[in-house]
Amino acid sequence: MKNNKVNFQDWGLVDYQEAWDRQESIFSSIVNSKTANRDNQTTVPTDNYLVFVEHPHVYTLGKSGKPENLLLDEKGLAEKSASYYKINRGGDITYHGPGQIVGYPILDLDNFFTDIHLYLRTLEEAIIQTLAHYGITAGRYPGYTGVWIDPDNEKARKICAMGVRCSRWVTMHGFAFNVNSDLGYFKNIVPCGIDDKDVTSMARELGHPVDPAEVKAVLKQKIAALFNMELIDQEAVS
Repeated sequence: MKNNKVNFQDWGLVDYQEAWDRQESIFSSIVNSKTANRDNQTTVPTDNYLVFVEHPHVYTLGKSGKPENLLLDEKGLAEKSASYYKINRGGDITYHGPGQIVGYPILDLDNFFTDIHLYLRTLEEAIIQTLAHYGITAGRYPGYTGVWIDPDNEKARKICAMGVRCSRWVTMHGFAFNVNSDLGYFKNIVPCGIDDKDVTSMARELGHPVDPAEVKAVLKQKIAALFNMELIDQEAVS
């Protein structure tokens, strides 16, 4: 039985490790529900979540990443008030910090479509459509995930990074969308392992800061429409 209802939670500013633990808990509960359905030959609907969150300065390295793409040692991290984690998503290294919308869709793709490439392309499309709402033209860079400005020329710059984990068609991790981000923090890494391309934000492209609450409202509706979700707004459980 498919369930297109998705619990939406905005966790606000949360430490990366705490958010990771919360993600893992939700992820495990969905996987366990699927296992129970299989073992008991039942069809109890599985839950879905869409989480928005903001993190203090942190660098995360995916399973396929190279540690040398972090250009800071422990002292340098301390000076930048930043933390560092090796995590279980795909992709290389990226940065999260204030002014960024981090999205964690924790979905049972059996409720939507079982195609991880389509899943990534659909998330990208939601970001592209959100940027278009603000008059920013964005697209995809061939061979890479994420969303880019001017992807077809030498001025290509990334505005949204993506890295996901998927097990038994249940997803976690997701995207990092630069809205009002301090782009200086990207100078301390080789973002996503790409050393010859720039990183940008909505604020940089527009020339002024953007209301993050408004961007979140636009983005969540774009995601819901593209996935045919029925969003249920919830208070985050702390």
